[in-house]
Amino acid sequence: MDKKELTTAVDRRRTFAIISHPDAGKTTITEQLLLFGGVIRKAGTVKGKKSGQFAKSDWMEIEKQRGISVTSSVLQFDYQGKRINILDTPGHEDFSEDTYRTLMAVDSAVMVIDAAKGIEPQTKKLFKVCRMRGIPIFTFMNKLDRDGREPMDLIDELEELLDIEAFPMNWPIGMGKGLEGLYDIHKQRVELYHEDANGQRYLPVDEDGQIVGEHPLKKESIYQQALENVQLLLEAGNKFDADKVARGEQTPVFFGSALTNFGVKTFLESYLEYAPAPAAHKTQAGDMVAPTADNFSGFVFKIQANMNPNHRDRIAFIRICSGEFDRGMDVTLQRTQRKLRLANSTEFMADSRESVETAVAGDIVGLYDTGNFQIGDTIYTGKQNIQFENLPQFTPELFVKVTAKNVMKQKSFHKGMEQLVQEGAVQLYRTYTTNDYVLGAVGQLQFEVFQFRMKNEYNSDVVMEPMGEKIARWIDPEQLDEKMSSSRNLLVRDRSGAPLFLFENQFAERWFKQKYPDIKLTEKLSTDTVGA
Repeated sequence: MDKKELTTAVDRRRTFAIISHPDAGKTTITEQLLLFGGVIRKAGTVKGKKSGQFAKSDWMEIEKQRGISVTSSVLQFDYQGKRINILDTPGHEDFSEDTYRTLMAVDSAVMVIDAAKGIEPQTKKLFKVCRMRGIPIFTFMNKLDRDGREPMDLIDELEELLDIEAFPMNWPIGMGKGLEGLYDIHKQRVELYHEDANGQRYLPVDEDGQIVGEHPLKKESIYQQALENVQLLLEAGNKFDADKVARGEQTPVFFGSALTNFGVKTFLESYLEYAPAPAAHKTQAGDMVAPTADNFSGFVFKIQANMNPNHRDRIAFIRICSGEFDRGMDVTLQRTQRKLRLANSTEFMADSRESVETAVAGDIVGLYDTGNFQIGDTIYTGKQNIQFENLPQFTPELFVKVTAKNVMKQKSFHKGMEQLVQEGAVQLYRTYTTNDYVLGAVGQLQFEVFQFRMKNEYNSDVVMEPMGEKIARWIDPEQLDEKMSSSRNLLVRDRSGAPLFLFENQFAERWFKQKYPDIKLTEKLSTDTVGA
């Protein structure tokens, strides 16, 4: 496509991640958005295990069994002239690293909050990553169909805990069993929870906020109370500022219920009005790569094994940053400077995939990977050597030794170990002398998911021997003496072969530093590290 066509295509893109604490309703709202996009005809709920219906974005078997999301899904659809890419992220805190990397691949974020619980710890962590990047954040206060906290308290908490201005785009008229609707501040109308006797869902309001004409709701005290709150907010609260929203300094707040599909459409249409198109991406050299640049570029933010269990495939998820992707194109892999042909590419609809021929900045493309890619890799065309900024990394805190239960199935055991760790949720180490497998993770659930997938995807039962919490510290190979290792500081190698010690506690680390004052120990994290 020519420059004008490319610019038009990029301007149509809206790429965002949905973030939340577990059980806030993130996956449910994702499904309702897919309904509007015409991608699915009926939403399954995360808790619909008995009916055999599962959330469209929860494709992994363990997610269906537990009713949780433990991996990021990529979902794409068109709505009102826009091409929307949704990245549905894990809510569970043990999978924060996957979510943090995903946030590097989006242009905005939607924060889903349970109106009964307010701001929860995981929400706060993920929000900070969004603020660090300065990306726009849209807030959806969910579960309005249940009794929850006072809306004013939720707004105050949002501003206080997250240090961001909030502007309510609509306001609840009642809650739980008494829910009557929403006063839509942004569109100057009332959205009824249920259609009235005349089949109306939206009612116009006059300059004073009163419903135009005669309507039963107009006389109810619950409506007058909501109207008083709205007028108070408009007089004493923040003024809506689109520029502040674009800088991530103000969050538009929407109330609704994803489960009953109330307020979701209003949210989506307002989101598309104010959410940004793909922006320029920064390289490690400090340059900005414009989305409409002539040459193609992108980076790998996720690798997923066995999305199709029948084919044992590996997919590298690429965020396109510039230019145009064409199936079969040749690119340079920056890390190795190797030329690769991107012959097998796919776009996603959770568990279904279609071959993609072309894509532009903002789109997420899946590349079938035979082992070429690593998380954080940059690929590009042209002669300019591009390397985008590092993705966040965590140093594992929990460790286990892993062995195969059946010694006759060593081949599938080794294959599973090598492939699953490439996804980045757990880290693989080998003991220095005996070459035993050691896994490191941020949380216990990651080990459980790993064990489950080894059995179900590689037919390999594994035994995990807990090693407890450890402090991982890398050492310069030139300074290493294997005699430094002891029961308090196990010597291992990481996947790249670099040596590191696993200290049993801070006392053991301090003792080591006193004994070997000239030895330099490092956490070996990127400059974009986010604390666990």
